[in-house]
Amino acid sequence: MEASRKLICRQRQVFFFFFFLGLAQASSEFRRYSVVEETEGSSFVTNLAKDLGLGQGELSRRGARVISKGNKLYLQLDQETGDLLLNEKLDREELCGQTEPCMLRFQVLLENPLEFFQAELQVIDINDHAPVFMDRDMLLKISESSPPGTKFPLKNAQDMDVGRNNIENYIISPNSYFRVLTRKRSDGRKYPELVLDKVLDREEEPELRLTLTAQDGGSPPRFGTAQVYIEVVDINDNAPEFEPPFYRVQIPEDSSIGYLIVKVSATDIDIGVNREISYSLFQASEEISKTFEINAMTGEIRLKRQLDFETTQSYEVNIEARDTGSLSGKCTVLIQVMDVNDNAPEVTMSALTRQIPENSPETVVAVFSVSDLDSEENGKISCYIQDDLPFFLKSSMENFYTLVTERPLDREARAEYNVSITVTDLGTPRLKTEHNITVLVADVNDNAPAFTQTSYTLTVRENNSPALHIGTVRATDRDAGANAQVTYSLLPPLDPHVPLASLVSINPDNGHLFALRSLDYEALRAFEFRVGAADCGSPALSSQALVRVLVADDNDNAPFVLYPLQNASAPCTELVPRAAEAGYLVTKVVAVDGDSGQNAWLSYQLLKATEPGLFGVWAHNGEVRTARLSSERDAAKHRLVVLVKDNGEPPLSASVMLHLLLVDGFSQPYLPVPEAEAADAAPAAQLTVYLVVALVSVSSLFLFSVLVFVAVRLCRRGGAASVGRCSVPEGHFPGHLVDVSGTGTLSQSYQYEVYLKGDSGTSEFKFLKPVVTNFQGHSPGPDIEETPNFRKDFGFSIQ
Repeated sequence: MEASRKLICRQRQVFFFFFFLGLAQASSEFRRYSVVEETEGSSFVTNLAKDLGLGQGELSRRGARVISKGNKLYLQLDQETGDLLLNEKLDREELCGQTEPCMLRFQVLLENPLEFFQAELQVIDINDHAPVFMDRDMLLKISESSPPGTKFPLKNAQDMDVGRNNIENYIISPNSYFRVLTRKRSDGRKYPELVLDKVLDREEEPELRLTLTAQDGGSPPRFGTAQVYIEVVDINDNAPEFEPPFYRVQIPEDSSIGYLIVKVSATDIDIGVNREISYSLFQASEEISKTFEINAMTGEIRLKRQLDFETTQSYEVNIEARDTGSLSGKCTVLIQVMDVNDNAPEVTMSALTRQIPENSPETVVAVFSVSDLDSEENGKISCYIQDDLPFFLKSSMENFYTLVTERPLDREARAEYNVSITVTDLGTPRLKTEHNITVLVADVNDNAPAFTQTSYTLTVRENNSPALHIGTVRATDRDAGANAQVTYSLLPPLDPHVPLASLVSINPDNGHLFALRSLDYEALRAFEFRVGAADCGSPALSSQALVRVLVADDNDNAPFVLYPLQNASAPCTELVPRAAEAGYLVTKVVAVDGDSGQNAWLSYQLLKATEPGLFGVWAHNGEVRTARLSSERDAAKHRLVVLVKDNGEPPLSASVMLHLLLVDGFSQPYLPVPEAEAADAAPAAQLTVYLVVALVSVSSLFLFSVLVFVAVRLCRRGGAASVGRCSVPEGHFPGHLVDVSGTGTLSQSYQYEVYLKGDSGTSEFKFLKPVVTNFQGHSPGPDIEETPNFRKDFGFSIQ
């Protein structure tokens, strides 16, 4: 199969060699012939034998042939007679369009010996097409203020014929206002221009209907008509104007559909709606309408279909800008099509290595060649890759390149490279071809595992269950595969006294940490240890991190009462004066809790009491205070049970029993509470006697005090006459404060107010009243010495 292809290739080379040799020997003189279009097929054109000076039958003997462009034969050769005949009926408009003259080139080839003659056939136009208006109805809105002589270009008719058979002039139907002129463009096409001869009056005639006729120059002439509707509008006296009125642009032939060619712009110095402008193609041929489009609002002209430089090199496009008042301005856009380089270079890969180990020195990745089917500048090639890659191209021979690493690669920095080999020619515009190569970097174990944190702090609540998951350490390895597989382990403890092996363990696969036994906050509040992470590479690399475990407190300790002691041989009794006011500090319960935080926050409450309403306990400090004044009916001995409770969840508590003894003033002796319940076992009769005696004594003392107070008041009111009848001297009793140091169970000093007789200068008691200060200790029991007249004034003495 390959051998046959080579043979065909060589035969073609030999044929083209002789063909171009014949071209070199061919006569440079053109032989020209002509024929009228629409001539029937097989019609005689010329006798080639006579024109070439050959004898009859020599054309047949020398193998004469007619060759035309595109291998489409419009002519046929009779080799016997030498006559050149039409092969088919020719349509000049189909063959050449508007191009004039219409020339069909062909060649006469004599094979033996090889000889080549150039000739061309001119197709002569006949008047076989009438003028045609693309728009049969035209609407013109003309301001009534337009002065005579104003010109209005109209849309032209199109005639497929050329030369004298094309449009000759335009005629307008008779009217009083307008005449038509025939104008000629730079490309030779003629268009009508309406000229105003008389001022319009919208009130007299608001609209006109005219017939526009296009006449060609054929014989006989042909005609085409269109209706022109003229609407007379009120004054809008400024038409849009283009600046500049002529645009020249160049566009490559390979521009994509929708490509912005140019943006035309017109301005209208009117205001309001009269300055709103819309754009449109004006007097556009069918080819221009199919090739270009304009945005009516923005004036952007865009490509509607693909261009071909070989078919049309330039376009002349007329643009109309019309405002809402129907005034318009015109501009011309000359669009020149530029030829382009349309063959891209090619890349042929000869050798390729897709994976290379990291840290390797200069390594060859690929070997390839480049080529371009174009010639001269369009066939010259340059080759390059991206600048930000660790690779470079090395040219080995003509159009052969080698892709090589520039330095050792690091997989952890980048594991994959996408190398784009870009090949570009030097044509205008330049075409390029990109060939992408993916290079993978193989891993080498050159990175140790790295923990996500240099130290970890974990918290676990005490009394935890064994094998509890308390946290996770994690390390990552930038390597890949087995080099990135991490194994965790516990390292020897920092403190040799910490039994690490019995406290925690670690899962070697995922770094989960577990508490091996129940932890006690009160025994061990925190401990530290190190964990290691090693990969599975060869050799293995490792790293370590510090782990600190904090044991959180749990409410597992009940409050402990420090005062009063509950394990004493004899309970402590607190003395309380019966005259103590509400809020009097009796004693204070002191307790502690082995826990911490809110688990150690203690609160106090009175759980039981002999007389529930007499005493109270402050919830936050454990102070026991009187809730009211005591009465004679209150028992002398009281027993209180105080509950101490912490703030844990659930709360724990402890209770303490207090013994209190009410005393009248400070005269009663201290009566210790018998051990156990001995006092409670005394006969009820003896207790009753004591109570009766005490009640009578207190009542008598109260009655005597009232009588003395009344007598004193009466003596003061009696004046000088009653001096002999009253033993109380005149004058006031100045008050003095006597400080009595705390003795007995008192924890601090107390003050008592003593009133003395006026003008006596002696220390005789008239009244004794304790002044209660901020008691923080036990019940008071000061020793007071009686005055000489105390027994006489009050009827009893202080024991």
